[in-house]
Amino acid sequence: MKGNMYRTYKCSELREKHVGEEIKLAGWVDTIRDLGGVLFIDLRDQYGVTQVVVSGDEEKVEFASKIPTESTISVSGKVRLRDEETINLKLETGTVELFADKIEILGKRTKALPFEIESDRSVREDLRLEYRFLDLRARKNLENLKLRAELIQFLRLKMIEQGFLEVQTPILTSSSPEGARDYLVPSRMYPGKFYALPQAPQQFKQLLMVSGIDKYFQIAPCFRDEDSRADRSPGEFYQLDMEMAFATQEDVFSVMEKVMYDTFTRFSDKKVAEYPFPRIPYEEAMLKYGSDKPDLRNPLEIKDVTNIFEKIDIKVFNGKIVRTITLPEGAAVERSFYDGMTEFAIEDCKAKGLAWIKILEDGEWQGPIAKFIDEESRKEFMKQTDTKIGDSVFFIAEHKGIVEKLAGEIRKEIGKRQGLIDDSEYRFCWIVDFPMYELTDSGKIDFCHNPFSMPQGGLEALTTKDPLDIYAYQYDIVCNGIELSSGAVRNHDPEIMIKAFEIAGYTEEDIKTKFAALFKAFHYGAPPHAGIAPGVDRILMLLAGEESIREVIAFPMNSKAQDLLMGAPGVVTEKQLREVHIKLDIKK
Repeated sequence: MKGNMYRTYKCSELREKHVGEEIKLAGWVDTIRDLGGVLFIDLRDQYGVTQVVVSGDEEKVEFASKIPTESTISVSGKVRLRDEETINLKLETGTVELFADKIEILGKRTKALPFEIESDRSVREDLRLEYRFLDLRARKNLENLKLRAELIQFLRLKMIEQGFLEVQTPILTSSSPEGARDYLVPSRMYPGKFYALPQAPQQFKQLLMVSGIDKYFQIAPCFRDEDSRADRSPGEFYQLDMEMAFATQEDVFSVMEKVMYDTFTRFSDKKVAEYPFPRIPYEEAMLKYGSDKPDLRNPLEIKDVTNIFEKIDIKVFNGKIVRTITLPEGAAVERSFYDGMTEFAIEDCKAKGLAWIKILEDGEWQGPIAKFIDEESRKEFMKQTDTKIGDSVFFIAEHKGIVEKLAGEIRKEIGKRQGLIDDSEYRFCWIVDFPMYELTDSGKIDFCHNPFSMPQGGLEALTTKDPLDIYAYQYDIVCNGIELSSGAVRNHDPEIMIKAFEIAGYTEEDIKTKFAALFKAFHYGAPPHAGIAPGVDRILMLLAGEESIREVIAFPMNSKAQDLLMGAPGVVTEKQLREVHIKLDIKK
């Protein structure tokens, strides 16, 4: 006999070759079926299920019948073939069963289950998270945890194969302005001072490049106090963090494309588009797709027709940017579809309306705005947009900054309602050439993306161009409409760094204070370097086909950043507060 005092085999291992063998299994009681003097117990562990038969001895049958489901037991007995009519080919162990000789209860369930373990996801999420130790017993959740473990191992091997050195960076560090709120940790030894949990290992990985590390990576925990979304977990998340010395944007692309392609082909049966992935400039993405994270499975493209409608007096279009989305001939478009999309635009997107036209077989235009468009403008429109007889066209008119997002949401919804999105494939792209700066709502110039990025054109661009015309070597990798990561060629030159931050309203003293180590290091021979950090949780969400990122995390917070299982955030004692020199001032 192999194994230990509780089990000699796992619940997935028994086969016909084990028939006649005296063995022992341990696991959770999944179900009990009482057929009148004969009990069938499905015994479950992480690996699978084996059927246990209890019969013959009335006392033993009576004892087994009263074991609560989800209790843990150890069962010893002899392996035998199932009767032919009871064979279950859905189970790996479906041709055999264990005839129980002895049953020992190891851990008895003494409370009612808050929900059925293999229930569907209709169970309230907060209840599942409060009892996450039960929720994780469900086969789907166990499979997600297994996928997570295998994925991380695979990513690690892929990076090592390409010559990257794994380095761990600190969890307790200093606070720095990197785009989100920090989680602060008070210091016991230094009253009034705080550590911060890293939003990302951004500064550390750049310091590693200055230190002489050529290719760095780690599976890095990141901590950001930001609101939850379906594709973003509040509090903490993990990313495949990497950085390369003496590297360009294309060097990063070359490494990451291979990693992403190999990962998605390894862990999914879906089609994965070949690399090199398309490179789409930010401005083009916002025009054609209305998003800087476009879903390329959707074939619809947005087109600008403002120049045509400047000459046409349609009140709701006047003074606005006009964009169109064309549904090609043959699309199943009934009047109810136009009405439904108009309702979506108004109710869900807060648009003022949604104009549309349909080009009929006889060349006539049908729709609310058709009568305002003269024949010459119609010809110009069809030529400019490549629209044909039988097509349907939706019009979005709004001011800059609004029209892009609105058109993007409508494009996405049309694609979904028309079934245009092929769910059997993964489509990647790079979004490149992000603006270095943007105007805030108050009219102030600020960084648009990553403040550590190198401006295209270097110092000359910073000193001679309008800041809003400067592009940065910044890039995002996007898959099926989900941004997996942002990255950049880093600014490693102190002079360029000072000027770049000066344009955004920071002084040299601000840089020395907020980014002291990085600024100091750049004076000691920093190599050009670039990197990226794809989100592990988002990759998992895509591979597992989950709608929420929380389903691929072992112990996630809920959407309100609460750990319902452990009760965090929670209160601490006065003694603990005194030790870290904190006095609470909470207004009730």
